[in-house]
Amino acid sequence: MSTNNSFNPFRMAQEQFDHVADLIGLDQSTKELLRVPMREYHFSIPVKMDDGHVKVFRGYRCQHNDARGPAKGGIRFHPQETIDTVRALSMWMTWKTAVVNLPLGGGKGGVICDPHNLSMREQEQICRGWVRQIAKNIGPVSDVPAPDVMTNAQHMLWMMDEFETIHGGRYPGFITGKPVGMGGSLGRTEATGYGVVYTIREALKELKIDPKSTTASIQGFGNVAQYAIELYTQLGGTVIAVSCWDQKDQTSYTYKKNDGIELKGLLEITDRFGGIDKNKAQDLGYEILDGDQWIEQEVDILIPAAIENQVTGETIQKVSKKVKIIAEGANGPTTPEADAVINERNIFIIPDFLANAGGVTCSYFEQVQSNTNYFWEKEEVLGKLDTKMTTAFIAVNELVRSKNLYGRDAAYVIAISRVAQAVKDRGWV
Repeated sequence: MSTNNSFNPFRMAQEQFDHVADLIGLDQSTKELLRVPMREYHFSIPVKMDDGHVKVFRGYRCQHNDARGPAKGGIRFHPQETIDTVRALSMWMTWKTAVVNLPLGGGKGGVICDPHNLSMREQEQICRGWVRQIAKNIGPVSDVPAPDVMTNAQHMLWMMDEFETIHGGRYPGFITGKPVGMGGSLGRTEATGYGVVYTIREALKELKIDPKSTTASIQGFGNVAQYAIELYTQLGGTVIAVSCWDQKDQTSYTYKKNDGIELKGLLEITDRFGGIDKNKAQDLGYEILDGDQWIEQEVDILIPAAIENQVTGETIQKVSKKVKIIAEGANGPTTPEADAVINERNIFIIPDFLANAGGVTCSYFEQVQSNTNYFWEKEEVLGKLDTKMTTAFIAVNELVRSKNLYGRDAAYVIAISRVAQAVKDRGWV
């Protein structure tokens, strides 16, 4: 997956915000309040490693805005984590919860570390250390964390246990993404990937295209991509290429089958971080291409579902003329330079904070269930998720049509307007 050392996601998030703030005539004081996080925390997490030495990890938590409700957002473990990445993601979370009309704000956290190179005990100590540093500033009525890149249900459970130990009670609504049976929600693992496909389904309806006639290429093979492939295939679509990171080779590859990839077979040769075994994939008949070639495929739908800054002013030039929809499963995968080309080419964009909002929507459902100690069946969760995602998509699409707006701008107009109104109603500006 391509990276750009000069790329700053927070500058990009601010640029996107400034553009729409000007578009809707947002007053200067509200603009100044919303273009930066309200609070951010930087801290050190000392951990005694398995070999006996103490290593100090750097941790972060940003609370961008909580005017509409408790801050909400995941915690990333990543060796290239930066405070600007966390700032950008917290800002995008504010817009994400607003566009699907959840009573939540936006937050994000992270630790600079690589779980690939850490034992489970070392990862547990990082989780507990992160909570110890921030326990007084987060909680079920103020800031609710969740999993993100390279964190999972086990990490969330360790964090919940540490929070409950510190505060002396049971607070399952403090964190989401927990294991089912320990306050987690059925349907949570499917939620983000399914949410992406619910919006793709609605976009295809708008374009009057039968899903069965479509093909797709996906970047990423983690939780989001896997469940997006599952549901998209159930709708009758065909995924012909998937790109993912190879930990052993420290590079990425695109795995391609013109007649469609076989999800079950790929999952059997995939590690817990979403990396596919290249040699076994070749044995199964997959063509192995360079990791960046996912974006060049002759398909109807592109789904970037990996990391930021993947659809750029340079890579958008490689996108096939056949592509009709780009559905952003990842956060911040598309730069403003690429947006200009997508708009010009009339490609239907489903922006990240709408397309991948299924995760935070189901996290909200989990939070509600945990706080009330009453849990729903899976069909009920997924039914509510479909309703929320479809309603949000329709609202954005109606604005696209009525105001002749670019898809990302329309989603931002709805989200920023809702947050700005909450800020004004509270008397903050």
